[in-house]
Amino acid sequence: MVEVADPAEAQALVAEAEALAARLSRVRDAVGRVIFGQEQVVERTLITLLSGGHVLLVGVPGLGKTKLVDTLGTVMGLDAKRVQFTPDLMPADILGSEVLEEDAHGKRAFRFIRGPVFCQLLMADEINRASPRTQSALLQAMQEQRVAIAGELHPLPAPFHVLATQNPIEQEGTYPLPEAQLDRFLLEIDVGYPDLAAERAMLLATTGAREAKPVQAMTGTELIAAQALIRRLPVGEAVLDAILRLVRNARPETTTIEDVRRHLSYGPGPRAAQALMLATRARAVLGGRLAPSVEDVLALAEPVLRHRMALNFSARADGVHLSEVLDVLKAQLG
Repeated sequence: MVEVADPAEAQALVAEAEALAARLSRVRDAVGRVIFGQEQVVERTLITLLSGGHVLLVGVPGLGKTKLVDTLGTVMGLDAKRVQFTPDLMPADILGSEVLEEDAHGKRAFRFIRGPVFCQLLMADEINRASPRTQSALLQAMQEQRVAIAGELHPLPAPFHVLATQNPIEQEGTYPLPEAQLDRFLLEIDVGYPDLAAERAMLLATTGAREAKPVQAMTGTELIAAQALIRRLPVGEAVLDAILRLVRNARPETTTIEDVRRHLSYGPGPRAAQALMLATRARAVLGGRLAPSVEDVLALAEPVLRHRMALNFSARADGVHLSEVLDVLKAQLG
């Protein structure tokens, strides 16, 4: 169990968590004035940022994925940049490159010109449209928060987050993300259509003479402090056991569930358990609670595990869906 032993430290932790919850409430209100009908998407994206991770947004065009990233950059006071991924995009277009320059005295030297990855919030728009070589250029950045160019390491700004988008319908001319890169995303979030009331409000708010603009409600420094606080929150034994049972039962090699063993080709690695551990804490704080519960584990099981699992051929041939396997896994937790 992760716990705080010193009473004074515990009291300080409670005060910090309550202050963070109040600040996050202002952040959600600021985002909600611009983004309509995507409360769960906004919540899960904030969970990812609080956990210090990256997120993959999956949805058809026109659902506000790009606007969400722009809005979060403003609301959270982060330097945000956008890269449109295309088949002809090269790694240097993202990371940067060295150029040979000559000074007034005729002396030549290489100078590194930074690419758009040197920001705090990078939107990788339609990431699966770039070639595998270009996709892999983000691997080191996402894992280590630095990039290596010509043998020299260049640290990225802190905090650093990648919010990538993907169209689930049009697959022609795309390159599916490899498992190693999918595993770098803390959550995979499905972006669905807004309900009638939200779409009505959006229609009225975005087609008038004036459109609401996002306002800053947080800073990058405060986000870094919030991420450190999330890691200090206590986690009960019941939550820890639920995370381990869920992740281990999602692996064909270690599961005790026959249906899972029969249907899955591979399951999540230890990074999935780490993601759940952090994400459940972040969800608790967003909900005004000081410690996560098993309910938080169940709520985040699908976005954490879905992109880290794959059905085998026979399961796909039988028409089995990954969501059905996830339902079976969650049912084991009660």
